[in-house]
Amino acid sequence: MRGGPKSEIDLFVIDTVKKLRLENKMSQAVLSIKLNVSDAFIGQIENPKNRSKYSIEQLNKLAAIFNCSPKDFLPNKPI
Repeated sequence: MRGGPKSEIDLFVIDTVKKLRLENKMSQAVLSIKLNVSDAFIGQIENPKNRSKYSIEQLNKLAAIFNCSPKDFLPNKPI
């Protein structure tokens, strides 16, 4: 994926998704199936050293999976 290392906002989004995933007792493999991506992709996203990130479209799908708003993955104030 293009771009540099993950920014603070990227890490906030990823940590929020991971927290929801764990709260719902969902493995990376199960989330990958629901999101229609490879299970390795979720691992790459959750690895802070890897540049992979969720797209806006994927955040929209994640909101449907976790029954929340896409806005719930973002901080209330700029980071």
